[in-house]
Amino acid sequence: MGICSLSDVKIDTTPERSLVAPTHPGLISTEKKLVREYMTVDVVSLQAAETVKEVITCIRKTGHDGFPVLSNGKAVGLIAARDIVGAKASDKIAPLMQPVILKTMPDESMTDVARKMFRFCVQKLPVVNPDGQFVGIITNADVIRSQIERVTPEKVFDYLNTLKKLYGLDPHLSRGSVPVRELVPTQDKVYMDELDGRGYEIQKGLAEPLIVVRRRGRLLVIDGHHRAVAANRLKVPRLDAYIIDIDSDTELGIEKTARNMRLWRLDDVQILDESKHSILG
Repeated sequence: MGICSLSDVKIDTTPERSLVAPTHPGLISTEKKLVREYMTVDVVSLQAAETVKEVITCIRKTGHDGFPVLSNGKAVGLIAARDIVGAKASDKIAPLMQPVILKTMPDESMTDVARKMFRFCVQKLPVVNPDGQFVGIITNADVIRSQIERVTPEKVFDYLNTLKKLYGLDPHLSRGSVPVRELVPTQDKVYMDELDGRGYEIQKGLAEPLIVVRRRGRLLVIDGHHRAVAANRLKVPRLDAYIIDIDSDTELGIEKTARNMRLWRLDDVQILDESKHSILG
């Protein structure tokens, strides 16, 4: 019989193996990712009455090329380096800024923000509270970061089905934390730019759970290698994971793959930095 829903999976509820009750919403969360989880709150801003001189000072001091413009605590515009080209240092920035038309709020979903950015071709949105006061900024980079390496129920179900079809196994599924240093990788390469993003999410408590298989005391990473390697580099002791327990002496294909690639621990994974290689000859 195939695994089509969580009701088809044996859920291990012993305290040492599971941190959640055996309910569908608790095992695999479907909560939306919200703006408040990804927005930047410590934002350098300018006042509408200030001049181009202040914009240049902020660019030199921060290295950023754009800033929100506020008036009485509310976002009224965005000023970028391109907006002040040809302007005098004494010119007011209000006539030069791009007026703010679109805004978002902390409780809006990142999916809705992505739609706004794509539809109106904007890279940044001011975040405001219910009173319209500016509280932060959300960027297209934040949107991308919120979508990369998402763990969906389909990923878990697909792998459970694969185990059942290939090996005739009856897996137990639980959710809990796993020790990072004991994780065994099953892919031999990760990318430095992805590690930076995953490290950011781990430090802010936003990382998606791993998917791991536990067989004969070994923890094999099925999904989430960038998260695992990033946590290892940051010396994070444990990560949240969906744990698939297998009570079988049959060696899995992923175990053979890891052995053939001589992957015994996360330190064996090669980190590729594509920024060091030129695209053009």
